[in-house]
Amino acid sequence: MIDNWVLTVRSGLQRGGRPILLALVGASVVLGVVGGLLLSLVSPLMVLALLAALGVGVAMLRSTQMGLSVLLIVVCLLPFGAIPFSIGFYPTFLDVALLAVFGVWVARILTRAQESFVSSSLDLPILVFILLAFAAFIAGTAHSGVTRDTLRHFAEIIIAITVFFVVINSVRDIRQLRQIVLVIILVGFVASLIGVVLYFLPEPLTVRLLSMLRVFHYPSGWGVLRFIEDNPVLPMRATSTSVDPNVLGGLLIMIITLTTPQLFARRPLLRRVWLVPMLAVMLACLLLTFSRGAFGAIGVALVFLGVIRYRRLLPMMALMVIMILVIPQTREYVQHFQAGLLLEDRATAMRLGEYKDALTLISRYPWLGVGFGGTPSIDLYLGVSNVYLLIAEEMGLIGLGSFLLIVGVFFAYAWRAWRRMDRDSDAEPLLLGLAVALLGALAGGFLDHYFFNLDFPHSVVLFWVYAGLAVVAIKVGTEGGTKVEVAQPADGPPT
Repeated sequence: MIDNWVLTVRSGLQRGGRPILLALVGASVVLGVVGGLLLSLVSPLMVLALLAALGVGVAMLRSTQMGLSVLLIVVCLLPFGAIPFSIGFYPTFLDVALLAVFGVWVARILTRAQESFVSSSLDLPILVFILLAFAAFIAGTAHSGVTRDTLRHFAEIIIAITVFFVVINSVRDIRQLRQIVLVIILVGFVASLIGVVLYFLPEPLTVRLLSMLRVFHYPSGWGVLRFIEDNPVLPMRATSTSVDPNVLGGLLIMIITLTTPQLFARRPLLRRVWLVPMLAVMLACLLLTFSRGAFGAIGVALVFLGVIRYRRLLPMMALMVIMILVIPQTREYVQHFQAGLLLEDRATAMRLGEYKDALTLISRYPWLGVGFGGTPSIDLYLGVSNVYLLIAEEMGLIGLGSFLLIVGVFFAYAWRAWRRMDRDSDAEPLLLGLAVALLGALAGGFLDHYFFNLDFPHSVVLFWVYAGLAVVAIKVGTEGGTKVEVAQPADGPPT
């Protein structure tokens, strides 16, 4: 490749002579001056990070597969990271990755590089849900002004939902599907490992390491450490790079449930000798978050998986629960979980209060909700630790009904496809992992709100990426071939 480039330059010099030579010299001087200024004004590490980002950006613009991989890496490892350069605001890495992926896909459609559109039975319900979101947003401006941040976050949520269409049109065959799922598992493991390591390091060192992310507009100082009920006397909670332990718990719902079926797959994405310790680290990180909602959601999803497919999983889960109840190291976790079940701790009491206030708001504005900016009266507030109540607050019962319709259509579609699918197919464990992960997210939604919240667009992205990948797994696994039929692949020549 380098030899070809050298020959091209040499040929150009021979044809163009002195003007091309002067242009190359001038470009070299400009690059040298700019590079010297950057090295003198900012740290060399920042320059290297900028060069790496440019390289990744070029790769993303060449391939939607690469773009989706980078997007998922950002979602798992730097979900709140922002570029340290202002353009009136500080765009996040997630914003850039989303726009790159979406922009490349749209460009391929406009240039007819992709000549046909892959559709699914979810398309119409999702489009209706997006239109209802716009209607609720516009209606909400009647009583609350639209701030720049609200508009930006709303746009992020809409683009995050639309990523579903990018996924089903860009991931076409079993090879690409396995690659994307492998990326999710690997970066999810890295996020879990970071959470475990930071938890057991001395607290001053943990604070110092997490504070290094302040250049990307992460929080810094002793506030990066999180404790049960924000009380330093109580046990610390793992956060990894997700800032909040419950946000990390929501991520682990998606990662652990996706990884578990690979233990039983005939051709797993990774050897079981690696999968077992990786899952152990993920589960350890889950326990260290002290996120009861995430633990319960994973339990619901994996019990369902064990009942319908992998019966050996059920005794393994029972053994794990017994170990958690018996060993002394998990005593504080068991007590914390028990306090939640008995409605005895402050966090549970606050959730119950939120539910009551949310029902009051919904009863006053039942049809299209109050929008995404704020509430019409000062005695009400927007926000509740329940994704279904939150959707009803913002989009009314019509919006909630639309979301539940999507969920119902998806699981009916997935169930029928799975019943027809060859049990030896590579797509089958992928579909199961993706579907039960979404089931876990929906179960966790009864106690948390991260999968439809303007403040956590990365969680929304992950939810809809999983939905898109599940549809791809269905198409691959039930059409008798290894690829989703489209007239022209989104990346490269037909395979």
